Amino acid sequence: MTGDSGQKTTLYQWIGGMEPIGRLVDAFYHQMDTVPEARDLRAMHPSDLAETKRVLTLYLAQWMGGPGDYSAERGHPRLRARHLGFQIGEAERDAWLLCMKRALDETIPDARGRQAILGALAPLADFMRNQQAG
Repeated sequence: MTGDSGQKTTLYQWIGGMEPIGRLVDAFYHQMDTVPEARDLRAMHPSDLAETKRVLTLYLAQWMGGPGDYSAERGHPRLRARHLGFQIGEAERDAWLLCMKRALDETIPDARGRQAILGALAPLADFMRNQQAG
């Protein structure tokens, strides 16, 4: 993204760093706990989400151009490989994106930032599918 000064700004910088990402992750999992369409997706996660939230926060921070703590701790993201044990089809992808969109709307005040994040996450979410439509 390009800031007011015309310089390139990472999404991480654009939205304000780690604190907004932490709020985004909390809101995302709150959505997963409450949105009926996400019931099956939520069931794929442990009941205690503390570690899951921590890891997603690290991942999103790095993915948005922030610190590389995720890779330093866990190695290359290999997201698809890490999710192969879960059945992810169109319904799961759509539920994940719905929860993320609602969480972004709730926590990221800047519309351009929300749009940029969701626009970049949508193809990633689609890439995670490992079940054919049918």
